[in-house]
Amino acid sequence: MSTQFLITGGAGFIGSAVIRELIHNTDHRVVNVDKLTYAGNLESLTSVEGNERYTFVQADICDAPAMQQLFEKYQPDVVMHLAAESHVDRSIDGPAEFIQTNVVGTAVLLEAARAYWKNLQQQDAAKAAAFRFHHISTDEVYGDLEGTSELFKEETPYAPSSPYSASKASSDHLVRAWQRTYGLPTLITNCSNNYGPYHFPEKLIPLMILNALAGKPLPVYGDGQQIRDWLYVEDHARALINVATKGGVGETYNIGGHNEKANLTVVETLCDLLQELVPQGGSYRELITFVTDRPGHDVRYAIDASKIERELGWKPEETFETGLRKTVEWYLANETWWKRVQDGSYQGQRLGSIS
Repeated sequence: MSTQFLITGGAGFIGSAVIRELIHNTDHRVVNVDKLTYAGNLESLTSVEGNERYTFVQADICDAPAMQQLFEKYQPDVVMHLAAESHVDRSIDGPAEFIQTNVVGTAVLLEAARAYWKNLQQQDAAKAAAFRFHHISTDEVYGDLEGTSELFKEETPYAPSSPYSASKASSDHLVRAWQRTYGLPTLITNCSNNYGPYHFPEKLIPLMILNALAGKPLPVYGDGQQIRDWLYVEDHARALINVATKGGVGETYNIGGHNEKANLTVVETLCDLLQELVPQGGSYRELITFVTDRPGHDVRYAIDASKIERELGWKPEETFETGLRKTVEWYLANETWWKRVQDGSYQGQRLGSIS
């Protein structure tokens, strides 16, 4: 049976991957709600924009009347909340916007969902019982695993380090509070670092690919030994749909790629892949440049994703090697997409409306 998904932040990196997966590989319907800030790019959704099961609406999750109107008009079965400011460096430079979007915006959306769900309970008990609010978060809320071989589990205490991770931790707490206090049927997922096609070029992997192709320095923070678990975005999209449709109310699921890599190793691997696919006279590794570390930089993140595999049967299909090759090949084949991001022309986008 077709499910109506309302996805916030659907023009972003992960959100657009979820929407492409839903439209291309399921019979579900999607309403994409996005404010279209700098990180929202409708050109990541050109393959679905003409599909009758897909609708785009430009709106701000902090706009309570607009959110109420969305719920009333589109009557979602599942809300997948991905809208968020997510770049750590930007959060250090300007934390207020992260608090507004990630904390206030989540609270506004929760209240809109609660009012809608309460009304459903009176009018359509079966639809109310099936309704889900799925909040997508990050492993960064757990803090730093420096000096230990342990992994982040769903029960790991929160210890966020940056304004970004603190704002996401706050939103996680709000979602749990709305479930405990009001009974709103919520789910939370915390994921490791994503990578793959359509990734905004300020992030590590696309930045390194595009800088290398342009012969520019490849800036690596500190000594480059910060460790992250890398998750291919299409694997993540499949996991999110799995959780939203099969997960237990009130549950948290950690989603990881089983790929712990030091940042320097990631950059060197990219250099070697580019040397194979786009050979040049010298080595791309010669472009690696070490720069001053950022404040409060966490040393290690690593996810224990055994719960989602055990309970929902999900595990990543891509290894780091296969996913990274697919990513590099995608950027090599889609120069128009990333050049329009670099020059800003992607922001002259067609807008939707709620009415």
